[in-house]
Amino acid sequence: MGIQGLTSFIDHCGTIVKYDHFRNSKVVIDGSNIFHFLYFNPSVDQQHGGDFEDQVCKFFKALRDCGIEPYVIIDGGSDPTDKKFETLRKRAESKIDTANMLSKGLIPTLARQVFKEVLSSLGVPFAQALSEADQEIASLAQRWKCPVLSNDNDFYIFDIQAGFLPMSHFKWQNASVQNYIPCKLYTTTSFCRHFNINRQLLPVFAAIAGNDYVNLDKMGFPFRWKDNSPMEPNRKPSNCDKKNSLLKWLASFQEKQEALDNVHLLIGHGENNMDAALQALSQGIETYQIQPGCLERFFNDGEAPDPGLLPDHLSVLPDWTLLPLTKGTLPPYMIYILQLRPVIQGIQVEDHSLPSGNITSRPIRQVFYGLLLGEGREVEEYDREGKNLTSSKVKAILPSAAQLLQLDTLDQAPHSVRLEVFLVTVGVSQSIFKGLPPQLGLPVAVTYYWLRHAHPRPDRPLLQALLLGLVFGELCRQRKMLERMRGLIQRPAMSPDLGVAHVFSQWNRCMRDGLYLNQLLCLPLPEPQCAWLYKGTLVHQLVDQLRGGVTPDSLLMEDPSSVQLYRAMLEAIFNS
Repeated sequence: MGIQGLTSFIDHCGTIVKYDHFRNSKVVIDGSNIFHFLYFNPSVDQQHGGDFEDQVCKFFKALRDCGIEPYVIIDGGSDPTDKKFETLRKRAESKIDTANMLSKGLIPTLARQVFKEVLSSLGVPFAQALSEADQEIASLAQRWKCPVLSNDNDFYIFDIQAGFLPMSHFKWQNASVQNYIPCKLYTTTSFCRHFNINRQLLPVFAAIAGNDYVNLDKMGFPFRWKDNSPMEPNRKPSNCDKKNSLLKWLASFQEKQEALDNVHLLIGHGENNMDAALQALSQGIETYQIQPGCLERFFNDGEAPDPGLLPDHLSVLPDWTLLPLTKGTLPPYMIYILQLRPVIQGIQVEDHSLPSGNITSRPIRQVFYGLLLGEGREVEEYDREGKNLTSSKVKAILPSAAQLLQLDTLDQAPHSVRLEVFLVTVGVSQSIFKGLPPQLGLPVAVTYYWLRHAHPRPDRPLLQALLLGLVFGELCRQRKMLERMRGLIQRPAMSPDLGVAHVFSQWNRCMRDGLYLNQLLCLPLPEPQCAWLYKGTLVHQLVDQLRGGVTPDSLLMEDPSSVQLYRAMLEAIFNS
């Protein structure tokens, strides 16, 4: 959710948000929002796929140094009515333009998985919400009487007793020797006092102003202004004008229903259906009423949410999925699939004259869909076609090995059957794993799949660069380091080659969908640590080096075991 222009409006007012020294407190963190905020940091190389786990580690260290206990909640599902779908679709369309310009503004395919892995490694408690995360965040903060940390301006509207810390004013890099973080603290009390309105009218203000769910202007209900007539066409009111006028109007009412009963005086309706406007407003207001959450039990006791407390639209989830979904070890978009809702595939930097990289991994997703819905059902996918976002129907399939599997008991199926389903889907046999560390089995199998399905077909330097990247990640995981490859990461980043970016984008999509399938099959293969699998800056530099005549062995000569690992992976792929 989000209210256009509200953040700048509140910053412009000046006195509403107060300076604070934050320390020695719990804080509930909007994980998806902070994830974006940390990734779009100038120190992260976004053009090549970004390596941002170091930024995440520094952020949470700053919190711990100041006695701050973070509890992170990540977006999982969303509103079941799809009222927000149009907003998400438009965001995806704008990302196509961003990707085509090789510019910043795109999240790498595996970055969310990396974020969750880093939280786990740091011991930061986190949960993946089963529906819209904002409600769970507000509910937990209210229960624990602690503030929310986010950049989502909807938290200016939720009536959270301990307040809201806007991330844009949270100077965590400046954690002082006094062990506090300079920041600004917002409370609804301060806002309501400033504008002399009743706090229960705040959701009315947000709904009329317009958010991701309600937009009265687009519904054909323009505002009326001072003389009770629509604003003249030649005078466009500023953001502050609109919101100030709306707040002055609301100040004349004491209760929510009183304002709604008089809203027809504020908006021009003509022949439009006022009942439709009131219904939309009521739904928009409802999104800000803090409801009992279901994650406190998980944070306190590690238990899955009580199925009896979940909303009706989540009844499609088998009981065994609730805990891994909440722990973030099952992909949340399976909820969309089970609800037969459309799915928007991620947009990445790639060559728009070629088909979307998501097509390369579609056969893996088809098996994923088959396990969820059964063979023959269709899923509506939105994806890039050229420079446009289009939809298509993708048929769910089940390989013969999966014909007897049932979603409700998938966690109880024999390991051998679950493994066979994965292997058949990516087109390999168990022999591919011979001589490989267990944690690299899945990446090598997926790399083989990518080599067979990618278009254009990857040349040898591209394959070599990916495998060298896997070797480098494995050495880093073991706390070893190859100085020559580390030097490549530290070089100034050049603009990426579009052809190389396109092929690596396909590999990342294959890895994402391979990971999701493995998770749904309850991990028949050990799950790799994605933070060590792909360093965008490194592999792009490696391609340049390899195409320039540098050999893989010369890059690995400092550590003989790394040469053996590289050759084992290369042989496993070519022998298959």
